[in-house]
Amino acid sequence: MVVISLTPGPDMAFFLGRAVTRGRAAGLAALFGAISGILVHTTLVALGLSALIVAAPTAFLALKTAGALYLAWLAVQAVRHGSALALPEQPPAPASLAGTWASGLAINLLNPKIVLFFMTFLPQFVRAGDPHAAAQLVVLGLLFIAVALAITVPMVFAAERVTGALRRRPRIGRALDWLFASVFAAFAAQLLLGRSR
Repeated sequence: MVVISLTPGPDMAFFLGRAVTRGRAAGLAALFGAISGILVHTTLVALGLSALIVAAPTAFLALKTAGALYLAWLAVQAVRHGSALALPEQPPAPASLAGTWASGLAINLLNPKIVLFFMTFLPQFVRAGDPHAAAQLVVLGLLFIAVALAITVPMVFAAERVTGALRRRPRIGRALDWLFASVFAAFAAQLLLGRSR
C-alpha cells in the first residue's frame, strides 16, 4: 500500500499542484477530495463485490484473474510510458476550498483506473465464499486511506520541495515507475500462479 500511495497519478499531480500554486490549505482540500473519492470507491466495492464473493465464487475467481491481467498491464504501462505526474507550471484560476475539494473528489470518482484498481486490488485479500467480505473490504479500504494519508499529508506540507525534486531529478520519478511496475507485476503473478482463496 505504501508503494501505491507513492506512485504519481492525476490525483497526486492535482493536490501537489494546488499546494504549490495556492498554498497548503488548497493542497489539503484537493487531497481530502481525492481521499473522499477513494472512500466512495471502497464503499461501492464492499457492497457490490461482497455479494459476488458470497453468491458466485467462480465469478469472483474470474474477476480476480481479470484483475491480475489488469495489474500486469498497469505494470507494463508504468515502464513504457513513465510517470503520470505532470505538475502545472502556471497558477490555476482561483477557486474556493470547497471547489478544490470537489475537483479532487471528481478526479478520483471519474478516473476509470481508480475504479478498476479498487475492484481488483482490495478483493485480493478476501477469500471466496467469505460471508464477512463486505466488512473486510471496508477495513482494507480504510487501511489504504490511512496509509495514503500518512504519506500524502506530509507531501502537501513539503510540496515545493517534493515537486522541485521531481522536476530536477526525473530519475526519482522513473525509479517510482519501476517500483510501481514491480509491485503490480508481483501481485499479478501471485494471482495468476496461485490458487483461488
